[in-house]
Amino acid sequence: MERGRKYVAEIIGTFVLVLFGCGTACAVSIDSANGSGYLITAFAFGLSLMAMVYAFGNVSGCHVNPAVSIAMWIRGEIDAMDFIGYVIAQLIGSLGACVVMLCVFGKDCGFGANQVQTETWTRGGVGAALIVEIILTFVFVLVVIAVTSRVSNGAIAGLAIGLTLTLVHILGIALTGTSVNPARSLLPAIFARGPALHQVWVFIVGPLIGGIIAALVYSVLETKDDEKKPRKEASHEREVEIDIEAEA
Repeated sequence: MERGRKYVAEIIGTFVLVLFGCGTACAVSIDSANGSGYLITAFAFGLSLMAMVYAFGNVSGCHVNPAVSIAMWIRGEIDAMDFIGYVIAQLIGSLGACVVMLCVFGKDCGFGANQVQTETWTRGGVGAALIVEIILTFVFVLVVIAVTSRVSNGAIAGLAIGLTLTLVHILGIALTGTSVNPARSLLPAIFARGPALHQVWVFIVGPLIGGIIAALVYSVLETKDDEKKPRKEASHEREVEIDIEAEA
């Protein structure tokens, strides 16, 4: 039952993120002649995530992103079963958002799919885009881990995470459309097809690598003090101890 609640929260959270983020990209028709569309779309992604963190952060942690989930799994915040369940839930949420966009905007809307903007690169092409996605995801996931690892940050977690997603989009949209989230990229690419689908591996591999690096780096940098948020396993063990004491 507890796992089910978390997975439903991940489905809804990812649905909202993809629908409002990618849907805004469809609505404002982002292109090189529409610079204001970059900012509008960046804030759409950031504000959507901010709202979902405050809505479901206490239910599932509001990962809504396999790159965040793999980082939390590496850190021991979730187990392997939850990692798999989270990713499946995130993909379901993204699928639902794409279906809604199809109904609202039609099959030629682009679905906000990620695609390497080759005219932007003077060299590197797809390889450079992969590096960009790794760096952007590293920054984003590092902030997510840092903010959520301390209980005292609870009130500002949504704000910090949402604004960080906005920040990485402001730079990344012009280069790759900004993924930093395989669930946000895979389903829109499948619906959009064409070059977006051919390049989708960049927006799966890059964010996952960035998330893994962020988890490893923060594990080295984090301080050991009493303010740190307790791990779920430790909390569970304490609950068992309390139950045993009560029975005694």
